[in-house]
Amino acid sequence: MERTRLSTKGRIILPKGIRVSRAWIPGTEFIVEETGDGILLRPAPRFLESDLKEVARCLRSERKPKTHSEIRASIDREVMRRHDRGRY
Repeated sequence: MERTRLSTKGRIILPKGIRVSRAWIPGTEFIVEETGDGILLRPAPRFLESDLKEVARCLRSERKPKTHSEIRASIDREVMRRHDRGRY
């Protein structure tokens, strides 16, 4: 068991062994809950919970889809642009 103390600014330093074993890096956000025995410190989820419909909604596009010939022409232009710059 390791000990730490509360600073005058209200900060607690977590021991390095704990930070390394849990892969907690600077900037990691935590949820702090008060329990009957003390406090519980858990890393906050990185992303908000969402369902498939919400995710799929943001993938839709209002634009008209490109045709095969438009896609091919765009690829050919990019290849030529890179070739002219000496990349190929």
